[in-house]
Amino acid sequence: IFNRCIHLLAIAVSLPRSVNVLIHTLRYFRTASTDIAGFPAYIEVGYVDGVEFTHYNSESKKAEAKQDWMKSFAVDNPDYWEMETQRNVVNEHVFLVNIGIAKERFNHTGGVHIIQWMFGCEWNDETNETDGCNQHSYDGEDFIALDTKTMTYVAANPQAFITTLKWNRDQDRKEYRKHYYTEMCPSLLRRLVNYGQKVLMRTELPKVSLLQKTPSSPVTCHASGFYPHMADLFWRKDGEQLHEDVDSGQTLPNHDGTFQMMVDLRLEVTDEVEGQYECVFQLAGVKGEIVTKLEKRNILSNARNEGEEPSSRILVTANVLSFTTCVLFCLRQIQGPPLQLTDVDDDTFTFDVKQFLKPPPNKHVDARSSTCSQISSDQVFGFH
Repeated sequence: IFNRCIHLLAIAVSLPRSVNVLIHTLRYFRTASTDIAGFPAYIEVGYVDGVEFTHYNSESKKAEAKQDWMKSFAVDNPDYWEMETQRNVVNEHVFLVNIGIAKERFNHTGGVHIIQWMFGCEWNDETNETDGCNQHSYDGEDFIALDTKTMTYVAANPQAFITTLKWNRDQDRKEYRKHYYTEMCPSLLRRLVNYGQKVLMRTELPKVSLLQKTPSSPVTCHASGFYPHMADLFWRKDGEQLHEDVDSGQTLPNHDGTFQMMVDLRLEVTDEVEGQYECVFQLAGVKGEIVTKLEKRNILSNARNEGEEPSSRILVTANVLSFTTCVLFCLRQIQGPPLQLTDVDDDTFTFDVKQFLKPPPNKHVDARSSTCSQISSDQVFGFH
């Protein structure tokens, strides 16, 4: 469940600003937890454009590729997986220390507690603009966020204030953060997109269906099976997009690597309105759109005609509802009190592929062991 939840969160934070602009994303999710039976105490999962490409957990003690194209990447960067493993072994220790400090900050003792850290960058391959993201949380609540424009940390609650003061005072680390989010992370992202372009740059169009539980229920436009996840789905009337009486859902992953999304229209479908409304699907990188007219004959409903056998349309609606319920359950499972990684600064644990990463200006970084060499006791215990 937790792996699935992390994947859902990765999709949620990777959504584009517009389907007309292709924005690539690199996101890492690190999770440390206590007292969850059958679940690793520490996990790191990496995503490119919402596609998982790397995974590490405290039980396997090994960073592993999740995409075939990462094998080619590893051939050209033979030390990559060993360095990723070493980096995560260190991070695992740090995160477990951090969760202990976080519990002290919030006066928590036993029970289930979770700290999370999401960080990464995005790249507009048309304008070449880049941006970064960095968020810490404890038990599902915001703890610290990095403003990547000013490279300063912002506390989300009083317990985080002492940590932000410490991190923001360190000017050397501020310069490193700037280098990481403007150079290192985008460089890795571009490289990963290049290696995985056959998968990441493909396009698959969805099947679009109109669903309605009862004649008085909202009409749901459901698109499933599309790729990439950068898409838009909306209702339109007389050529104008509707913003009232509509409810849009999140983009969610399917098990086959494609995505689904839906949007509701609160409207009674009468003979007078038939043909006036249409559901429109647009996919990044694809010209044109898929238009489905709102007509009674196009609506799949739970209401059956006399003698009609139960059909897949009922299952489609049920699956959509159950999936949504599962998502909400997962998000609640991941959440808890605020997540706050201790004083382990984000730029401490970055990428170590010596073939394409450069050290920060005027700083010495051992390309083979930069992660470990940058860890000091004050970084591990700096929340105090």
